[in-house]
Amino acid sequence: MKELTIKALVENVPVVTAFVDEELEGVNCPMKVQYQIDVAVDEVFSNIAMYAYEPAQGDATIRVEIDRNARVVSITFFDSGIPFNPMDREEPDTSLSVEEREIGGLGIFIVRKSMDEIFYEYKNGQNILCIKKKL
Repeated sequence: MKELTIKALVENVPVVTAFVDEELEGVNCPMKVQYQIDVAVDEVFSNIAMYAYEPAQGDATIRVEIDRNARVVSITFFDSGIPFNPMDREEPDTSLSVEEREIGGLGIFIVRKSMDEIFYEYKNGQNILCIKKKL
């Protein structure tokens, strides 16, 4: 298990992605899976950076755990921002044209579709979001 605590700023997305990628490369993660994980990490961390502490700033902690036997990676995001469960959002109607769709929600939709499991809880003043993907 490895953890990174960093300011929740959009400009730190590459740092977070590189942190996760370093762990994935250590277990020979297939490139397609790594790309899917990178997109999900980018989306989740960007949402924390843009909305969790608005208008203030705060930290986020990213924990990467790899079960080598089951070949599963778990990435957990912790922040002390505004309580927000992204799993409560309705899925966007992707059958509508871009002009007809409501703004927002597409990123979480992509995370839901590309990860194998997603869990959210608000505990001890923290948002905790865990995404899991089979390697």
